[in-house]
Parts: sequence; C-alpha cells; structure tokens
Amino acid sequence: MGAVDFEIWLQHFEHHARHPHLLPCGLEGRLTPDERRHIAGSMATFQLGEQSEGNALLKAAREFAGDRSTSPALVRVIELLIREEQRHAALLLAYMEDHQIAPKRRDWTERLFRRIRRLAGLELYLHVLISAELIGIVYYRALGSATTCPRLMALCRVLVSDELAHVGFESQLLLSLRRRLSAPSQAVIRAAHRAFFAGTAVVVWASHRELLRRAGHSGRGFLRASLSEYAFYLGQVNPSGARPDSFPVPNDYAGIGRTMEGDRS
Repeated sequence: MGAVDFEIWLQHFEHHARHPHLLPCGLEGRLTPDERRHIAGSMATFQLGEQSEGNALLKAAREFAGDRSTSPALVRVIELLIREEQRHAALLLAYMEDHQIAPKRRDWTERLFRRIRRLAGLELYLHVLISAELIGIVYYRALGSATTCPRLMALCRVLVSDELAHVGFESQLLLSLRRRLSAPSQAVIRAAHRAFFAGTAVVVWASHRELLRRAGHSGRGFLRASLSEYAFYLGQVNPSGARPDSFPVPNDYAGIGRTMEGDRS
C-alpha cells in the first residue's frame, strides 16, 4: 500500500478514542431566536448524515483487507473512524436536544449518498465518504461563524479537528490506491471524482444555502472553498507519488489537535 502507514494512523485513532476532544465546561450555550431559525433544519440534516452505523463501510474494509493481505490495522482504523463519526452525531444531537431542535429521521440527500456508497467496494465508498467530509469541514466552519453561541462555536471546532484527521487518512489511502493504476486511468478517476465532488457541493449549497449565506458564503464562494479543500488533499500527484501540497502523517495526537480550525482556513 506504499505511502500509507496504517500503524501510525492506528496509534492516532486509538489515542483519540481514549482521549477525545471535549468541549470546555461552562460554555454559554444560548442561541438567539434568529440563529435558531437559520440553523435548526440545516444542523438536523448534518446530524442525520453523521449517525450512520457504518456496517457497509466496515464490511468493505474487511473484504478489501482480506483480498489483498493488507495490514489488519486498516480494518481497526476504519472501525475507530466510524465510532468517531457516531460520536459527532451524538454531540450534535445533545446540542440539538438542549435547544429543542428536533432531529430528522430521513432526508433525501442522506438516502442518496447512502445508496451510492453501497454500489461497490472500499474505493468507491472512500470517494463518497471523503467528499462528504471535505465539504463537512467547510460546512462546520460556516456553522461556527453563523452563530454567537460559544458552545456551538467550540463544538464546530471539535468537529473540524476530527474531520481533518479523517480526510488525512482517507486521502492518503485513496492516492495510494490510485498509484497502482496507469496514468490515463488515474486521470479519468481524478476527473470523475472531482466532478462528483463539485456536484455534491452544489447539492449541499442548495440544501443549506440559508445558513451558508448567513455565514457569508455565496454559491460560488462555497463551491470555491470546497474545491480548495479537495485540491489540498486530493490534488494531482507528481511522478514520484508525492503531492507538492502534501501534508504530514500525524505521529502524535497533539499534532492533529493543533489543526483545530487555525491551521487551514
């Protein structure tokens, strides 16, 4: 699998499972009526997307690892990543319950992406998952800037910090998988995924434009911000297999912790 050091990523996710980011105690949690009106429905939709059980992803990871004699650490990393996503769902739900924001049981966008993920194996699932998480980074930054509530702003920083680690792992794995292919095949996959990603960003904008506008995003600006995240993590590789904008593999929890919001904006 080349550049992916599963043991290092396993150490990170194991450590983070034992010592998750916590919200500081005593933060003011009040939403103004205007903020609640703009945020409630959008937050409920994202909370629904975070709460997947991850059975299909875990099954795909097991099959992938078994078929290719990949390190068993891959399956464990995926399992811990799924648990972290479920923790995000729980954090969002707790905040929503404190503010009488009703959770959603279904949403057409969540159903669509779940069906797409189940069409094939691990590689396609990762392409869909990293699209959602890269756009989620932009979304959670926008959510945090659309409110004056210190608790919600801190929650968004926690979610962004965790998602940065997720996309770090997922992008390294995807780029490693792509390097097995011929240059023309890589170009086709890269173009197809970028088109899918852009389409996904447009769907998210259409579904959450009220909140995103409140945060200062136009439709074009939101697409530009999303594509910037995409380029940073999945930009074109050079012949040596490294990206000019490559990022370090975390060797400790603190390294990832420092990426909370400030390292990339």
